[in-house]
Amino acid sequence: MLKVTSSQAAEIQPPLELPYFLASVKAGFPTPADDHFEQKLDLNAHLIKHPSATFFVRVEGDAMRDAGIWSGDTLVVDRALTATDGNVVIAALDGDLLVRRLRRVGKRTFLEPEPNEGEAIEITQAMDFEVWGVVTFVIHALHTP
Repeated sequence: MLKVTSSQAAEIQPPLELPYFLASVKAGFPTPADDHFEQKLDLNAHLIKHPSATFFVRVEGDAMRDAGIWSGDTLVVDRALTATDGNVVIAALDGDLLVRRLRRVGKRTFLEPEPNEGEAIEITQAMDFEVWGVVTFVIHALHTP
């Protein structure tokens, strides 16, 4: 089961503009001609659209690995967005926060894991359920052996 293990509100600081090469890198290094920076990149401006409604959550488990979400990853979650069919969401379900893909089929709502080896959870009226936010970005480190 993939669960949220912690959450933290996004703290927007003054812009942190980092060097950004305009040239593409093809699994290698920039050419010597590209050793000057063409512009600056502020990750806050690219990752956070609604600062007062954005949170970071750390996940545990591998139920969403086919969606590119691994145990230990940090998710950027925007609570200002309205979840639609197919979004990856953080859902509060009976007191637990889960990461799943939201599916709506007619009037039925499901939370699906990826890979589809696990069972989708059909949401019923007996459950305490709320979509807590929409996952907008996944941040993970490359792991070395």
